[in-house]
Amino acid sequence: MVKYLYRDMVSTMEYLPYSLALGVPAALLLLWILGRGGPGKKKGPASGIPAALYTLYLAILLVITFFSRESGSRVGAADLELFSTWGINDRNNAFVVENVLLFIPYGFLSAWALPWAGGFFGCALFGAATSVAVEWLQKITGRGYFQIDDILTNLLGTVVGFLLFWLFFGRRGKARPADEKTPDGPDEGPRV
Repeated sequence: MVKYLYRDMVSTMEYLPYSLALGVPAALLLLWILGRGGPGKKKGPASGIPAALYTLYLAILLVITFFSRESGSRVGAADLELFSTWGINDRNNAFVVENVLLFIPYGFLSAWALPWAGGFFGCALFGAATSVAVEWLQKITGRGYFQIDDILTNLLGTVVGFLLFWLFFGRRGKARPADEKTPDGPDEGPRV
């Protein structure tokens, strides 16, 4: 299984330039828009970093799940049987692990960039909805199969990503950009 994981990850790297060509301009544009704030507001570019990274990752996810495959190359019925891909062979087991790994950054960045996805259930629901959308669009375009196992493994990856976010930021409170102020003024830590 490890040889398949390695081979698939190396072959996916050939699509990284396309992901960056799509994602970097979008992330920079978003960073510029968010950094401008509005009249009377001064946010600074640091406040847009989570959203910019999220946008960049969406571009990577889009290229990996859609554009790395030819349209119509995977035509078939939906696989609605739970756990039908695990345990068949090393190739399928690698696909399962890859789906989990693909959505770990998604869970982390969703919780960081989207305030309404910052809680466990919001993040998990958003990850599940995104996974269903990806699977459905892959089925419609013929660039992948609609598989319940993929939705489950993507959800698992989202949850792992959220837990990593919580471990990183949860102990210190919600992640806030350095220049954001609390209602009482700048965050100076606990008052004694």
